[in-house]
Amino acid sequence: MTTLELMGQNAKKASRVLMNAGAEKDKALLAIAAALRANSDAIIAANDIDIENGKAAGLTESLLDRLRLSKERIEGMAEGVEQVAAQNDPVGKIIEGRTLKNGLQIEKTTVPMGVIGIIFEARPNVTSDAAALCLKAGSAVILRGGKEAINSNKAIASVMRDAIEQAGLPRDCVALIEDTSRQSATELMQLTDYLDVLIPRGGAGLIRSVVSNARVPVIETGVGNCHVYVDKDADIEMAKNIVFNAKTSRPSVCNAIETVLIHKDIAEEALPVIKAALDEKNVEIRGCERTKAILGDCVKDATENDYAVEFLDFILAVRIVDSLDDALEHIARYSTGHSDCIVTDNYAAANTFTSSVDSAAVYVNASTRFTDGGEFGLGAEIGISTQKLHARGPMGLNELVSCKYIIRGNGQIR
Repeated sequence: MTTLELMGQNAKKASRVLMNAGAEKDKALLAIAAALRANSDAIIAANDIDIENGKAAGLTESLLDRLRLSKERIEGMAEGVEQVAAQNDPVGKIIEGRTLKNGLQIEKTTVPMGVIGIIFEARPNVTSDAAALCLKAGSAVILRGGKEAINSNKAIASVMRDAIEQAGLPRDCVALIEDTSRQSATELMQLTDYLDVLIPRGGAGLIRSVVSNARVPVIETGVGNCHVYVDKDADIEMAKNIVFNAKTSRPSVCNAIETVLIHKDIAEEALPVIKAALDEKNVEIRGCERTKAILGDCVKDATENDYAVEFLDFILAVRIVDSLDDALEHIARYSTGHSDCIVTDNYAAANTFTSSVDSAAVYVNASTRFTDGGEFGLGAEIGISTQKLHARGPMGLNELVSCKYIIRGNGQIR
């Protein structure tokens, strides 16, 4: 039996205890939050090693930002765990019930998934977020982070496992794969005897790899090639603020925009205003010929790939379009189905946009940065699902459970 198979076996045993836990889950979560705060110095010391290794490996500043932990970020992680504890238990809810003519009573009720696997990249806060959500949803979790954050993840996982055990639940409710080789990722994707579902959380390459190679069911999350379309009837000041926020508030996350489309009738007036705001953050603009004609040689030529890529950096692709239909066609071609926005005062245009754009979150006059479980009032999330089966959009607690039918009779036979 391999190390990962043994981890899967232990997680399966822990999941059978966890599936019947009630208040014990909240006790364990509060213990995790307290332990994160109490051990913040040790976690930051481990994170410092990852940051230095990341700099030596040439990671960009945006990736280092995703990797970096501080007292404030660890406090945010602890508060996130507490928020999960405060939410209603998603397990044991009766979704529907009825009595058949033969007297059988049928209930459809929510139940834990069992064992959830999560593969993620450079954000160590995912370690506590994912563990907390899975624990509250009654499932054990096997975490496999990237090599960039391995020291941080080991420190966080150790703190959590100790806290869970002290709270009276099996420490194997949460497990971390410490081998960051490609082989361990592949083995996790094929752990069909123990894993009930696998959730990748990271960049396009990771998600493609998991979808292509996994033998266990996969919930696809996260790649965010997000757009803002500035309509001819847009308020230019509003458009400027939305684009600036959606691109620059945190460019390294999946709900940040990567492309601005702007109607030709408003482009000459709006583009200089938008660029002036983006200049405050030194955003590099890659644009079409018409964009260059308005803004000048400071704009780099946009390639086909620039409209398709998730920059995750202070880089923005811009294209001037002739109509709403052209914007919709561009989005249909390049969007990853995450979050897309229209800025307009035209009610009909807004309705056409929301009904035509096939993304998990479609915005009218608001930043795409709100695509987040916490911002939606759903609490912490495991990721943003961009697929259509089982769950779509922010995946909070209610998306991390399955269901089963309970049938009660008094001797009925068929």
